[in-house]
Amino acid sequence: MRRLKVTAALAAALGAVTACGAGTTAPGADSRSLSGQVVEVIGPWTGDEQLRFEQVLDEFEKSTGAEVRYTPAGDELPTVLQTRVQGGTPPNVALVAQPGLVEQLAGAGSLKVVSPEVEKAVTEHNAGVWKRLGTFDGKLYGVHFKSANKSTVWYSTEAFDAIGAEPPRTWEDFLKVGRAVVDTGQAAVSVGGADGWTLTDWFENVYLRTAGPDNYDKLAKHEIPWTDPSVREALETLGELFGDPRLVEGGGAGALQTEFPQSVITVFGDEPKAAMVFEADFVASVITTSTKAKVGEDAKFFKFPSIGGSQDAVVAGGDMAVQLKDDQATTELMEFLASPDSGRVWAKLGGFLSPNKSIPADAYADDVTRELVKQLVDAGDNVRFDMSDLAPAAFGGTKGAGEWKALQDFLANPRDVDAAVQRLESEAAKAFGR
Repeated sequence: MRRLKVTAALAAALGAVTACGAGTTAPGADSRSLSGQVVEVIGPWTGDEQLRFEQVLDEFEKSTGAEVRYTPAGDELPTVLQTRVQGGTPPNVALVAQPGLVEQLAGAGSLKVVSPEVEKAVTEHNAGVWKRLGTFDGKLYGVHFKSANKSTVWYSTEAFDAIGAEPPRTWEDFLKVGRAVVDTGQAAVSVGGADGWTLTDWFENVYLRTAGPDNYDKLAKHEIPWTDPSVREALETLGELFGDPRLVEGGGAGALQTEFPQSVITVFGDEPKAAMVFEADFVASVITTSTKAKVGEDAKFFKFPSIGGSQDAVVAGGDMAVQLKDDQATTELMEFLASPDSGRVWAKLGGFLSPNKSIPADAYADDVTRELVKQLVDAGDNVRFDMSDLAPAAFGGTKGAGEWKALQDFLANPRDVDAAVQRLESEAAKAFGR
C-alpha cells in the first residue's frame, strides 16, 4: 500500500471527484472481491504527478479491495521495464510513452492482449486513431490513459495587446504577427533548441500540415525516405521562421543554448524577451511553477496555425497502459484505466488530458485544460502521435544523435535543406535497418 501524504487541496479535489462521480459504475463493483491480490504498476510519473496518479489507483483499491503498488521510473522507464522483463520480474501494468517500445514488447511475447471488455471500452470512448496506436498484428495491447496536446503555441497577452494582435490562424499570419512583435523590440518566438525533442515537435506539426496525415504515417514508418520532397517542403516552411534571426530569440545559436523550461521563462518571466513559445500543454506547468504569470490571463495559447489551408490537426503524446500479467486483478485494473471513471479522478486534480471523449468537460479543473482537451478530442482521426516516439530510439529519442542532432544542425543553418534531409535519411536508414 502506498503511504504518501495527500495535501489538503488534493484531498478536497478528490472529494469533489467522488461527489460528482456518484452514480457511475465503480471498477470491480459487479465482480468478486479482489481483497488480498497485489498489483504493481510502473509509470513515468514522480512528484505531484505521482501523487495525483496514486489518487486514481486509490479509487480502484477502494472499489475492489486489491492493493496497488506504484513504482515511479521517471525518464528511465523504458530501461527499467525492459530490465524487469528480461529478468523475469515484470510488473502487472506499465505506462509507456513510446508505441515503438510497446510494439517491441508485444512482438517478443512480453505483453498480454487486452480483454474483450477493455477493447470494447477503448472502441467506445476513443477516436479510432487511439485504438490503432495500441494495435499490433491485429491485436490490441494498450490503453492510452494520459495524453499531451503538442499542437499549441503559448503567447504573452501583454505582447499581443501591445501590437493589437489576435491569435493567428495561418502560418502566414503567424509570421506577420511575429514581425510586428519584432518592431516593438522583442523577438517573436523563444525556441528551446538545446533539447532536441522540441525541434522534432516543431517539424512534426509543420509536416502534418504540409504533407498531410497519410504521408505523416508513411514517414513515421520510414516507408518514404527523409529525402522525399514532402520533407524538403516542411523544412523550407520551418526555415521561414528559423532562418530569420530577428524572429527567434538569440537566433539559431542562442536557441541551441536554450533548454525547454528556459524557453518558457523567456516569454513569461519577469524580463520577457519574446512573445511566444511553442510546445505542449505542459507549458502551463512551467508557467505556474517558474513565473508569476497566470495561465488564462497573462498566458494564453492558440492552435498551431494552418499551412496552405490544412485542416485542424493535433500532434499528440501520451502514456499507454499495457498488461504484462493476466490475473483477474490486473485485468480489472486495465478495465478501470480504460473507463472514463479513472480519468475523472485525475482530471479534477489538474495537469491531465485524456483522449477519452466520454470524460465530460466539467470534470477538468479549468477552462484552459478544457479547451486543450476539446482540441485533442475534436481532431478525431486527424490526431497523429509524436513521430519521434514512434521511431526507434536511436533515431527519434537519443540526445545528441539521430533526428534530434540533425534538426539541431538545421536550426544552426536553416538554409542548408539539402544537408538536413541527407543527414536525416542517413540516420533513419541506420535506425530502421534499411
